[in-house]
Amino acid sequence: MRRLVLVLDTNVLVSGNLSRLGPPGRIVDLLNDGALVPLYDSRILAEYETVLCRPRFRFTEAVVAAVMENIRLSGIATTARRLPGVMLPDSTDLPFLEVAAAGAADYLVTGNTSHYIPTHGSHSVAVVSPRQYVDRLDQESERR
Repeated sequence: MRRLVLVLDTNVLVSGNLSRLGPPGRIVDLLNDGALVPLYDSRILAEYETVLCRPRFRFTEAVVAAVMENIRLSGIATTARRLPGVMLPDSTDLPFLEVAAAGAADYLVTGNTSHYIPTHGSHSVAVVSPRQYVDRLDQESERR
């Protein structure tokens, strides 16, 4: 089976590491098992680390280091370019969309799909929620 290439929005990575229950947890488990290939760039890694280190999440330094190391080792560093004319409601989400487009990701998985509906321009990245992503995986498995 081909490993799926995706970009994980920070909210999915954090949710899945807080609890292994539910779709975000399953996605993080698949990531940890090497079944998924995350795409990233330096902006995404910086955001992951900044958010994972927030005191309210109570992740230890060792846990944050392990998560970051796993992403670096199992993922693909991607050089992203600006997407001409594309504007999102929250410009801090643009790096995720740019990396997904540059790396030809199968999916960009986010808990905030509405954040990726352009206010200007368009894109061809498949943006799905964790539930939609897990449902698609289950449908694929049933076909086999």
